[in-house]
Amino acid sequence: MLLQFELGVLALVIGALAGVVLFVPFVAISYRRRGGLSFWRFVAWAAALVYFWAIWTYTLLPLPDPDRIRCTTPNLDPLSFVRDIARAVANPGNTLTDPLVLQLVLNVALFLPLGFFVRVLAGRGVLVATLVGFGVSLFVETTQLTGVWGLYSCAYRVFDVVDLMTNTAGALLGSLLAFAVPAQHRGMGRTLDADEPDPVTRGRRALVMLCDAIGAGVIGAVAGIAVDLALRVLGRGEGEASARIVDLAGTLVPVAIWLVVILATGRSIGDLAVQLRYAGGRMPEAIARVLRFAGGIGGYLLLGLLPDPWDGLAFVFLVVTAVMFFATQKGRGLPGLLTGRRLVDARERTKEDAAA
Repeated sequence: MLLQFELGVLALVIGALAGVVLFVPFVAISYRRRGGLSFWRFVAWAAALVYFWAIWTYTLLPLPDPDRIRCTTPNLDPLSFVRDIARAVANPGNTLTDPLVLQLVLNVALFLPLGFFVRVLAGRGVLVATLVGFGVSLFVETTQLTGVWGLYSCAYRVFDVVDLMTNTAGALLGSLLAFAVPAQHRGMGRTLDADEPDPVTRGRRALVMLCDAIGAGVIGAVAGIAVDLALRVLGRGEGEASARIVDLAGTLVPVAIWLVVILATGRSIGDLAVQLRYAGGRMPEAIARVLRFAGGIGGYLLLGLLPDPWDGLAFVFLVVTAVMFFATQKGRGLPGLLTGRRLVDARERTKEDAAA
């Protein structure tokens, strides 16, 4: 039981990390395909991501010591489960608690979410959802049959055709359960109003800030890891100077990317993802774009580079950002105050656009 709990936690951790990496692209795609991001759709995709990793953690892990594995032989009899159920019924006690019957039920239950997610999130039909379930199960079983594709000298888990059947049945049942979800909430396709402007709310502005923070954090982490690996390859991965270079890369790379994007478009990556922009005002466009950068994640990251005793200014910047978010209309915040501009939906044609 403890092992199953640990595998579940591992799936949650990996799913959470993958979710952080994919968060900004997910928001951007949602706003372009469906015109926005609903809470329940976000929860469904997050659950699907964790479920994806749970399939692999529960079917392949833990990986055993190659010197201690016991080779197994495949079960290719598709009717073996009938004999297992018959023996369970013949034995005294509760049939449903019999290990063999319980394994059949769990194999169905494990793939039930897959069929549901394929129908609800991908918008595919029952046949496609069932075939996807079959394909995923076949890949898992083949991975076990080949000893994780040659990583082990022989199969340490049983390739079972009954598992293939029950997994596929689970995907079929899950796809049928998806009929309970209204048709307009199923699928990845564009909605009719995806290109229509939506009201600008404080929540959308908060999502912009979250996208900028997560995006900069992910890019900074990738840049830092890449520089650290490069330094280690060059034999310079130790010492305070190397650590400082890694930290600088983790800050300056996202700063450079956000600066280029804002100077080119007038919008941060978060603005682009959530379909918002700043409009109006009398300030020259070039200056407004620099101030948009300074009033957002770019300013915070640059302040974080200051040495003592000025490094505390980054925290002050966060406090001011939070206060301005709540004190300004629709959360236009510090960038709106610095540029003298209002926050609008990027799909909205303003009077300034018409005049231009």
